[in-house]
Amino acid sequence: MRRAIGQSLRIGVAGHAVSLARVSRWRGEPFTVLAEHAFAPSAAHPVDAIANALRALLGEQDVGGWPVAIVLADELTRMWRVTPPPGAARLDDMAAAAGLRFQSLYGEAPSAWNISADWNAAQPFFAAAMPRALLAVLELVAREFKLSIVGVEPHFVSAWNRWRRGMKQGAWFGLLHDNLLTLAAIDAGTQAMCAIRALPVPPGADAAWLALTLKREALLLDMPPPQLLQLCGTASAAVAWTRAAGNPSQIPCEALDQAQHGSAAGLSMAALLARGGSLA
Repeated sequence: MRRAIGQSLRIGVAGHAVSLARVSRWRGEPFTVLAEHAFAPSAAHPVDAIANALRALLGEQDVGGWPVAIVLADELTRMWRVTPPPGAARLDDMAAAAGLRFQSLYGEAPSAWNISADWNAAQPFFAAAMPRALLAVLELVAREFKLSIVGVEPHFVSAWNRWRRGMKQGAWFGLLHDNLLTLAAIDAGTQAMCAIRALPVPPGADAAWLALTLKREALLLDMPPPQLLQLCGTASAAVAWTRAAGNPSQIPCEALDQAQHGSAAGLSMAALLARGGSLA
C-alpha cells in the first residue's frame, strides 16, 4: 500500500476486537477503516489472543514501513491519582509513590505494568499503566509486519489530549465508548483534573440518569456538580443526552466531536477505538 505525505495508520486494541484504519491529514478521506477482526477473549492467555488477532488483521494488508499509533481500550489499562510523598524531589520518589498507590488500588504488583505519568513533586498527578506483556506483543507484531510504532495510549488519554484545551469553565470531561462512561472531574477554579471515574452505562440511560450520576460523583468527591458535561464518543445515549438541553433539573451535555459524528456513523466500536483522539 503506497503511503502519501501526511498519512499514517491507527490500530484499536480491545479484549475482543482489533481494528486498522488509515488517517490522512491533508488529502483524501481523513479516516478510512481498512480492516477489523473480532475474536473470542481468552481468560487464560488474553495477550496471546490479541497477538493472534493482530496477525490476522494485518496478514492481508501491505503496511510495511508505515507509522502506526495504537489506542488501547480502557479496560486493558489502569488510571489513577497519585499524591507525591512529602519532600519528594526525584523521579524515583514519585515512581515509587505511583507504584504503591497502584498496588493499593488494584491489588497487583506494579512490576508487570509500564507506568507513565505527568510527574509532579509538588502536587497530585495522574498516572496510567499498560501491561508490559501486551506492550511486548505489540512491539513484536509491529516488527513482524515492519510497522513503526509512534505511540501507544489508553483510549481515555488519547481523547483527553485531543480535547482538553477546549474545556469550558465549570465543565467536566467524559468519554463514552462501548457502554462505558469515563469521567474526568475538573476543578472549576483551577481547571485541573481532580479524579477519573469509569462508570458502566445501563441500557436506556437518559439525561436524568446522567444528571443523577454526575451529582452523585460530585458528592463523593466533595465537589460541586458540573455546570456542563463535555462529551466525546459516539453512542445512542450520547445523542439523547445532548438533545436534552433546557431542563433545569438536568445537567447540559455538549458533544465535543459534533463535527465528526457524521463521519462516525456506521463505524463499529473497534473502529471508533482506532479513531480515538485522532483529529480525523
